[in-house]
Amino acid sequence: MKFKNLLWLGLMLLAVGSAAQVVVDPDWKESEAPPPSAFNPDRLVPVDMPSYVTLRFGVDPATLVITPDGIVRYVMVAKNATGSISAMYEGIRCASGEVKTYARYSTIGRWSAVKDPQWQSLNDNLRSRHALALARQGACDGRAMPARSVADIVRALRSPAPVPER
Repeated sequence: MKFKNLLWLGLMLLAVGSAAQVVVDPDWKESEAPPPSAFNPDRLVPVDMPSYVTLRFGVDPATLVITPDGIVRYVMVAKNATGSISAMYEGIRCASGEVKTYARYSTIGRWSAVKDPQWQSLNDNLRSRHALALARQGACDGRAMPARSVADIVRALRSPAPVPER
């Protein structure tokens, strides 16, 4: 009899614990995103990607910002083998595991705002593998909150852990 009660209690605690991990503040409001920061492709800190990704990604540390509402905003620059670049002005919300693209930088040297940008899951968006890599390599502290400071993000990016192949 006692074993059944302990088993039942253990299962209840497990269920409550896992439900608590996915609860996101329903009253959360995103602060307005300012225009994209100017970036310098010569000072990028690389974001390690799996070997099958042919583009090279990096973040200009001068564009990294951690907002009071818990968003890590940055400009991510992608370079191809010929040296052409494109960039994305994005935000990662660590608490919900989401990314939002606010604007894109074209090869003609102009920012274009994304019409009606939406939060998308870091895990479901194949076009944002770089955002998932950034989140795991230092933008997010674990999977729940942003890093403590921009300096912590830059430090983590400069000394990365190996990237798993998928």
